[in-house]
Amino acid sequence: MVISELMKKLMAKITIKNYVGLAALFCCGTVLFSCVGCKKTQSAGSEKIKFEVDKVYERGPLTVHVRLDKTKLTIAETIQLELEAAVGRGYEVQMPKVDKVLENFGIVDWHNPADRLDENNKVVSTTRYRLEPFLSGKYQLPAFTFEFRDANSSDNKKYELATEPVDVEVTSLLGKQPNLTIADIEGVVDMPRQIPYLLSGITGLLIIIIVAAGYWLYLCKKRSRELVRIFKPAYEIAYERLRALIKDDLIAAGRIKEFYERISDILRHYIEHRFDLRAPERTTEEFLNELRFTSVLSASDKKSLEEFLMHCDLVKFAKYSPTAEQIQKTFDSAKDFIEKTKSEERKIDVTDVAVKAGST
Repeated sequence: MVISELMKKLMAKITIKNYVGLAALFCCGTVLFSCVGCKKTQSAGSEKIKFEVDKVYERGPLTVHVRLDKTKLTIAETIQLELEAAVGRGYEVQMPKVDKVLENFGIVDWHNPADRLDENNKVVSTTRYRLEPFLSGKYQLPAFTFEFRDANSSDNKKYELATEPVDVEVTSLLGKQPNLTIADIEGVVDMPRQIPYLLSGITGLLIIIIVAAGYWLYLCKKRSRELVRIFKPAYEIAYERLRALIKDDLIAAGRIKEFYERISDILRHYIEHRFDLRAPERTTEEFLNELRFTSVLSASDKKSLEEFLMHCDLVKFAKYSPTAEQIQKTFDSAKDFIEKTKSEERKIDVTDVAVKAGST
């Protein structure tokens, strides 16, 4: 009876607008708890990386390992590169600057675990990188140079240990076409029994209590939250859209025209974000005419853009059927143009996150 009276008072104070808010909050809370559970499960089940390549180099007190988890991947995948240096006590080692020597790969993220001692009492330093390819083809990860010196010596002389290049093959996004099959119809399934009315009432009551409590907490914390503006470089936004295009696999589905419409739109918006040229709102002819009078691009880049846009228009409007090689070349041209012209200076407001006031 007490619970019944409390529920009547609570329901009397909640307006129709609050009902909508409570329902939305309950749905969001359910999704949030599900995602948190997924992340914990994935973290608990993660395994140590298995490396396909583990090359060892030695010079004096320094031993170096260069490890790769794979040497063949698609353009939509990434590879794990691990550099490990073990040096004797009394010596200092400087890890190579990977970003200075990479040409055909970009660094997605990197991690430096804490130094440790191995069984020979050597200090072990490790750096792990996740790399993504720019274009398909056969490449080499370059040689890396490690520098070390005797910390107790007064002459400050440095020594070098250089590794060897590693061959890596990046395959095209145009993989094998999937074999589509229709599964057999399953047998007759019994209808589930009706839940007793008492159990339904208890479940509904618990849901209302949980949602009401969550909504009350939401109202309490609402005032302490503010919108934080987030900015990203134009090239990062373009790369995210290219990855989404690959994931949708329009080529395998035979949606060639849609593929060309999207990749043309990706490059046009990148040009607008990066160079402040209104490419998306104009026809190809209007944009190319404006491009002739701007100095923000080199003559070779203007020529590449013209060929790219004219080829896309042939497919979109003239019903031209490109070959597999032409489709791959179109994708590679777009990504190559973005890579050549990317800059950290032009950043776009992609604000869509609310956090507590004062948090970072």
